[in-house]
Amino acid sequence: MTMKTRISMVTLIIMSAALILPAYEAIIGPTGVLLYDKNGAYDGYTLFSPMGSKTVYLIDMEGYVVHTWKTEYTPGSYAILLENGNLLRGGVLSGAPASFGGAAGVVQEIDWDGKLVWEYKLLTPDAIHHHCFARMPNGNTLILGWERKSIDEFLKKGRDPKTIPVAGPGMGGKFNNDFWVDFVQEVNAAGKVVWEWHVWDHVGPGPHQFDINYVLHDTMAGAAGTYDWTHFNAVEYIAETDQILLNSRNFSEFYLIDHKTGAVMYRWGNPSAYGQGRPPSWLNNGDQKVFGNHNPTPLGKNRFLVFDNGSERAEGNRSAVIEVDARTGKIEWEYTAPVANSFYSARQGAAQRLPNGNTLITSSNHGHLFEVTRDKKVVWEFVNPVVGADQMKCFLGGQRSTFNMIHRAYRYGKDYPGLKGKDLSKRTPLAKDCPEFYKIYKTDQQEPEQEEPLPKK
Repeated sequence: MTMKTRISMVTLIIMSAALILPAYEAIIGPTGVLLYDKNGAYDGYTLFSPMGSKTVYLIDMEGYVVHTWKTEYTPGSYAILLENGNLLRGGVLSGAPASFGGAAGVVQEIDWDGKLVWEYKLLTPDAIHHHCFARMPNGNTLILGWERKSIDEFLKKGRDPKTIPVAGPGMGGKFNNDFWVDFVQEVNAAGKVVWEWHVWDHVGPGPHQFDINYVLHDTMAGAAGTYDWTHFNAVEYIAETDQILLNSRNFSEFYLIDHKTGAVMYRWGNPSAYGQGRPPSWLNNGDQKVFGNHNPTPLGKNRFLVFDNGSERAEGNRSAVIEVDARTGKIEWEYTAPVANSFYSARQGAAQRLPNGNTLITSSNHGHLFEVTRDKKVVWEFVNPVVGADQMKCFLGGQRSTFNMIHRAYRYGKDYPGLKGKDLSKRTPLAKDCPEFYKIYKTDQQEPEQEEPLPKK
């Protein structure tokens, strides 16, 4: 088979998928940049951390690597490029006392050349850092953690004994027979904890507290049961209002916490979690708005962007990215795929609103990044070729859906302060032996390449 024949076959595969789906998402198909509409996409560099790799990649719009960081640990979740040009990332330490997805243990700041400049570890027999972190304007860092609580402590808080999960193995085969409850630490540059907030201090009835008897139904709880009770997976600081933004996957809500008082000021997503509104049933979604959500981000003017995983919905699994007005509780913008389950990440996921109004979406379980315009047109698309410890796959051939997972990616414009003065001219292919599929598959704005004329007889 000639190279031209192979390319023609690949073109047919991609074009066939394009006739059906607005964005390619499958565990069988090509990787790398699949689509690049230069006129519609926001120009910049995309930062991502493959979940099985200790390397953090910064790529340009064509998928070429312009910088990497070699790190000590596999990622706890994601990495952020700070305005000073340093990388802030979470890492997985061995010996985690809790065996749930997202367990990490350390947050590190690494300079452009890979040197460690700051580190904070939270890993004890009774507490561990997990999932997320955020750098504040004052230089402090917000860090999510779990703390151990016994079954007896839950019962004393009013937990119904009939809803205590059956003890059993969680991730990695570790045995779960204690609850792990979320908390937040604010840590300064010296590693001192200067502020803390604990879910455990806000247990009770009503919209400003957490109902000790709210439980996740079995299909979403999985083998770990609901010992991972609230499962927070995001933390952000909103300087304009001095509020902490948190997100619970298991309660399917996001929250605004007053930094000064610790009060729960606002929550949105699932009114049945605090006894208001209809819970979902086997027949419909009730009054629940999102399911297993991740990564809420403030957009200003009381609006928030949220990745709605849409897992375990009565009305069918599908993911969505939504923009909600917190003043009214109404969804003002939403991206879903026309073929609903063609965009679906059962766990994890993220969305970033870009300066030009586009949205960069991370469909984590498939290692799938794509950018959509306000009118929901896909203008850039990438499938992660990095699997395991920096192995490269030009095609995914039926591996499990988390084989090339990316928890969260970020796009940085060329004028981003953290990139000022950095040499990004040394472009190397991410996967050296893979075809550049975006050059084969043309967008509807581009003229297809003309076939070479047959030689005259």
